[in-house]
Amino acid sequence: MALGVYLGLWQWERAVDKRIAIASRESAAALVEPVVPPEPGAQVTLRGEYLADNTLYLDNRILAGRIGVAVLTPLRDNHGQLWLIQRGFLETGPSRASPSATTPEGEVEITGEWQATQAGGPLFGDNIEGVRLQQLSHTPWEPLLGAFDYPGWLHATEGDGVLTPWWEANVMPPSRHLGYAFQWWGLAFAALLVMLIGGYRLRRDTQNNTAPK
Repeated sequence: MALGVYLGLWQWERAVDKRIAIASRESAAALVEPVVPPEPGAQVTLRGEYLADNTLYLDNRILAGRIGVAVLTPLRDNHGQLWLIQRGFLETGPSRASPSATTPEGEVEITGEWQATQAGGPLFGDNIEGVRLQQLSHTPWEPLLGAFDYPGWLHATEGDGVLTPWWEANVMPPSRHLGYAFQWWGLAFAALLVMLIGGYRLRRDTQNNTAPK
């Protein structure tokens, strides 16, 4: 019963945190050529040059039932800052041949949604296989390019060299956490009823067994 109450409170707190995260994301300012770290969810416009030779591909993306990769190209902006740009979905089918995307030369302008660095899930084996990545991180580029200026990446939605957008922020709605909270509290209430009924029956049986015969 205590565990059910605790887990319900935990889910309630997560619902509150999600409301705050959604509100923060929706209120994030639009930035043009920023020189400060963007807020998560901010719409960011960058101007600069792609580092096309350093393009890698995030493996095993699926869009509308099609198999492909996400194109990842670093960009050096007009302030000299280094950004990682997720340029969109490139269909490859089931082939394991190295993918290749055309990258515009010269100055480009792109706009997209900023996502702060997040911890990846479990990774089995090496992260990089040829030009394919299994998990998104800055690490594969840093030996050649040095550190990126801000911990995160831009999911481009429009502009030069942008392909079909596929990424959406994975934010579970607060209502689902509230539903889980009430489920746990319901289980705790059921455990309380079982405990009360069981205690009553135990006392009754004890009294019957100890009554004079």
